[in-house]
Amino acid sequence: MSELYMAIVVILGILAVSGLFFGVTNDAVNFLNSAIGSKAASMRTILLVASAGIIIGVVTSSGMMEVARNGMFNPGLFTFHEVMVLYLGVMFANIVLLNLYNSLGLPTSTTVSLIFCLLGSAVAVSTYKIADSEALTISDLGEFINTSRAMGIVSAILLSVVLAFSCGSLVMYLSRMIFSFRYTAMFRRFGAFWCGISLTAIVYVAVFKGLKSVLHGNPVIEFVNDYTLASLAVCWVACSLVLFFLQRLKINILRITILSGSFALALSFAGNDLVNFIGVPVAGFDAYNVAQATGNPSMPMDALNDNVPANFYLLLTAGAIMIVALWTSRKAMAVLTEREMSLTSAQEDSGVQSDSSAFSRTLVRAALNINTAIEAVVPEKIRNRVSKRFEYADVEHSGAPYDMIRAAVNLTTSAMLISMATSFKLPLSTTYVCFMVAMGSSLADRAWGRESAVYRITGVITVVMGWFVTALGGFLIAYVVGLILIYGGTAAIVVTSVVCGYMLYRNLSGKKKTDKHDTAKAGTEEDIMANITDEVCTTMELTTRLYDRTLIAVFKENRKVLREMVKEAEELFQLSRDRKYALLPTIRKFKEADLDTAQYYVQAVDYLNEMTKSLLHIVRPAFEHIDNNHEGLSKEQVEDLMHINDEVESIYRQINTMLRTGNFENIDMVLSLRDNLFELIAEAIKTELERVTSNSSNTKASMLYMGILSETKGMVLQSRNLLKAQRYFLENKGVLKSLQYKKI
Repeated sequence: MSELYMAIVVILGILAVSGLFFGVTNDAVNFLNSAIGSKAASMRTILLVASAGIIIGVVTSSGMMEVARNGMFNPGLFTFHEVMVLYLGVMFANIVLLNLYNSLGLPTSTTVSLIFCLLGSAVAVSTYKIADSEALTISDLGEFINTSRAMGIVSAILLSVVLAFSCGSLVMYLSRMIFSFRYTAMFRRFGAFWCGISLTAIVYVAVFKGLKSVLHGNPVIEFVNDYTLASLAVCWVACSLVLFFLQRLKINILRITILSGSFALALSFAGNDLVNFIGVPVAGFDAYNVAQATGNPSMPMDALNDNVPANFYLLLTAGAIMIVALWTSRKAMAVLTEREMSLTSAQEDSGVQSDSSAFSRTLVRAALNINTAIEAVVPEKIRNRVSKRFEYADVEHSGAPYDMIRAAVNLTTSAMLISMATSFKLPLSTTYVCFMVAMGSSLADRAWGRESAVYRITGVITVVMGWFVTALGGFLIAYVVGLILIYGGTAAIVVTSVVCGYMLYRNLSGKKKTDKHDTAKAGTEEDIMANITDEVCTTMELTTRLYDRTLIAVFKENRKVLREMVKEAEELFQLSRDRKYALLPTIRKFKEADLDTAQYYVQAVDYLNEMTKSLLHIVRPAFEHIDNNHEGLSKEQVEDLMHINDEVESIYRQINTMLRTGNFENIDMVLSLRDNLFELIAEAIKTELERVTSNSSNTKASMLYMGILSETKGMVLQSRNLLKAQRYFLENKGVLKSLQYKKI
């Protein structure tokens, strides 16, 4: 047996480990978000419960590995060599897909990615076999590929998206009508029965979705299968009675329900989605063991049609890696959690600020028109009574994005849908169901008001479309990679391995870079003020560096440097913009008596936003001018800008020193330098106008030059305002002399 195949097995193993880490980060937030969003327990408790669900789920997931072995293609028609190339193509295509989607900021689905990468790679190898054989034609492709399975999965996904959203909306609406946001009194009466329904659905999904392979053939399970409705009714009564007595003991049964749901969905996720991460490497390892006995790489892989249980210790190891990923990737998951939290938050100004689409705007206008028509028919008394049930009130005083009623609805509805799909033997994605139920419940809970509806709808559409685009992208990428590997042989495998290894490394290093630039969301007023003070200093220093490098790059017509400056300036502006849109939720964390601090925060955020906007309006036109190969600035223009750059650098050096040290003795000097700079800019503009009127200046260069001068004036003005606000704030806080800033 060639050492090449051992190398392929090793590569598949390495990619399996990385797939587990990326997969958990990408998918786990969907079943954790209900517990996290409602603050039903501490993060440590939530992760412990999820870890228990994951470890039980993975050791009972052996049967799902058959999807990778023979679910998408007929392995008996492929040789060992072809199967190994096929599997390698799937894993490489997943890396390329992940790298591409991360670059574009699109969400991915590991389930869809696996299915369609398998399909694409199998079609590529089948195309190679057909082209290499005189007896086969393209019409024989259907014998190699299991297209009906792929279409069944796609149909189930389409159905699950619509059904989950609709059911989440309906159940949430009914639940809120029963309990309202002020649910305490009503919940004491009927909460045990309501949570009993939730717990029944959760138990059912845990047993029949997560543990179905282990409990198969058990007499009790067979009885429940034969008498499902009666069994569920008995379970509901039993759960309700247990919860009723626990409630009388002053135990919060909502927390029990939410944590139980998180456990059940974690178990279901691990049991069904583990194949997305290690299914292909495990199948490749099995194929290698079969072929090693004969030493013939041309033998057909009929053995992959046998349902061989996966190695228990292998599954246990995979579960341990998933748990480690769950605990160590909390920062990365926070980014994904934030997206869903912003889309489902009960607060109208929750920081949702996606770009709206024409479809979402049309949909909101249509909904408003329908609402107006309904109001014309429904009596005002009924409308008022219904509206009172949806008047937001934070009775839990936890500061959570939504309350535990909605969290329980999310978990219960998800569990019910997954349970029903399992009983009808329909493939269903845990990720899709959890996310769409959360979106539907937030809509019914009136979290999508007029101020944020278009942004929330656009955000949901972006996520859903990302899932479906994954199918097309995964298929095409896997098809191309599969053809390269099967035709290119060993050389192609080596080159592709190096390229994909680099992409994998870049994804890891890119994630660390993002973490570095992310602004920590502080929970207390003191933390918020410490962060904004440090951000003021950081932004000022970055602005100084970007402005100086941009002008030098314009003088030298260095397109590469200008492109880098545009990227950095856009990131800086985006951070400032996000901070501005999160202004109101942040201000609510201040004490009511401390209005001066809140006012300073508003001013600082506004000045930072305007300053970074001016910088971006300098950098971007400069790059576009050089990128379009326009004539560079004249000698006179360069000399004027160099003089202005020196003055700006002098002003910013003084400002940065004062901000870092907290010593504002030279603030009048900055005022004088600013006035001198403005006079210099005015004189430069006047001189340029003279050159324009005498036709001695290039039109495009003059437009760029005048724009830089104008935005420089605005940028320095906002910096001066920021410095004054900082001094005023520190003086009022009485910390002007003793303040020490964190070093970058």
